[in-house]
Amino acid sequence: MTTEEKTEEVEDAVEVTKLKPLWLAMEEKLLELNTVSLSGDDKEAAIQKIIRELDDEGFNVFKSGGKIMHLRWAMDDMLEVGRPLMKDFNDAIAALSLEDVLDVYSATTDFIAKLGETWEEIRKVQNRPDIIRIMEETKLDLLVKKAKEMSEKEGVRYLVGEKVTRENIISKLAITQEKLAEVEAEIAKEKAERTRVADLLTKVEDKSDLEKVKHLITNDVAEELIIEMAGVDKGAIKDAQKAMEEEIKEQQRKAEEGAPRKKAKAAGPALEDITPEDMLEHIEAIREIKEFSDVEKEIRTMCEQSSIPQCLVDIAISDPDKLDELEKGAEG
Repeated sequence: MTTEEKTEEVEDAVEVTKLKPLWLAMEEKLLELNTVSLSGDDKEAAIQKIIRELDDEGFNVFKSGGKIMHLRWAMDDMLEVGRPLMKDFNDAIAALSLEDVLDVYSATTDFIAKLGETWEEIRKVQNRPDIIRIMEETKLDLLVKKAKEMSEKEGVRYLVGEKVTRENIISKLAITQEKLAEVEAEIAKEKAERTRVADLLTKVEDKSDLEKVKHLITNDVAEELIIEMAGVDKGAIKDAQKAMEEEIKEQQRKAEEGAPRKKAKAAGPALEDITPEDMLEHIEAIREIKEFSDVEKEIRTMCEQSSIPQCLVDIAISDPDKLDELEKGAEG
């Protein structure tokens, strides 16, 4: 083996040591023995074999009396119980559901209490952080499993909502950073819309449900979001839409009824209702306008802007000579 290969082997062993606690590594080695009836020379040979394997992995057990004693005690516990600790450990982990591990710390406490009835090693305080880490990994695995049962986009959204790290989402679901960024942008847009709707509801918090729904509809809020954030059902939306349709019809009716009045007001007074003073003023204004343009549309537009009565404008267009007669009559 070359120096470079030895260096890489040592680095790999150190990395394993960082990731896996010694007590757990020992228990996994005991699980690999596949026997619980060791004694005498066979027992010692098994212990020495495990020590060598652990040293190869970078745990440095051979030169540590304390580590060797730990291994011997773990072996004795296994022989006394009649099965390896890791069998119970793995079986208990495999039996966990997502609901069981949603609260990792509570799940850890329950896990330790259950296995600790049989295994003293599980009850040791210094081992609790390792069990918490395993619970966190188990929770992640179960979250990913559930996400994979969904469509790709919904799975990504689910893991984002569960606050799984971006790195884990990308690697566990085998998606690109661009795909994750796309979903994150959608979620951000939805959050912004929720904030907007919450602000809209604040403005009508003292109103009835009908008025709240009408306010949200007017501000282009989606039905699903109205139902969720206003706490109403589809029936309330239908009622609001019907009320708004009736209001629009009433507004149209009033507008139609008022149209003749508006038209009359815009047209100004009738010819016989114009005072001599106003008549002279309007005729003078018409003549000034006609000096600028002889195009009917332009004349009418300028006359309207100058509030000249419609009857005089019609005369100026159709019978301009009559303006002279009206002027003389106004002068007396």
